[in-house]
Amino acid sequence: MLRNLVRQAGRPLALGLSLFALWLLLSGYFTHATLLCFGVASVMLTVWLSDRAGVMDGEGVPTRVFPGIVTYMLWLTFEIGKANIAVAREVLRPKLKLSPKMIHIPARQASDLGKTIFGNSITLTPGTVTIDLHDDSILVHALTEDLADVEGIISMGEKVCAFDGEEGRDWARNRKNGGEGAS
Repeated sequence: MLRNLVRQAGRPLALGLSLFALWLLLSGYFTHATLLCFGVASVMLTVWLSDRAGVMDGEGVPTRVFPGIVTYMLWLTFEIGKANIAVAREVLRPKLKLSPKMIHIPARQASDLGKTIFGNSITLTPGTVTIDLHDDSILVHALTEDLADVEGIISMGEKVCAFDGEEGRDWARNRKNGGEGAS
């Protein structure tokens, strides 16, 4: 009974703590009691509305990705910075050497959420845009040959697989070891 209660409270608690941490980070108000109370109230209202709307499930509050997605977001921020520099260098050249290219990238993520995170990560990285998503591949448009780095994009997909679920973790592990599914 206690285990069931903890399981039921897990998603609302995870959502509430995540929202409050995000609110603190974005607002910057750590000492004003009134504003902190309003922040707590808004988070509680959001959690309550999410529960009432029935979106407090594994898709709406994917607690399985929380630990891994934090390190992934830090890594992605660094990659976005590197891509910004590469695109700025291309654009500021006296003679533009743009060579647009469309490439197909395998999408081995175990869930729709994982594929969405992977596709959005590609689009967030300057110089690349996710054009289409199929069950097993993503069509990507890249501005230049350098940005159309298939291995680099597949590596990004591996990082998503690492926190997306057991099937995705197995594929990423096999690929890293040069085993089956390494294509």
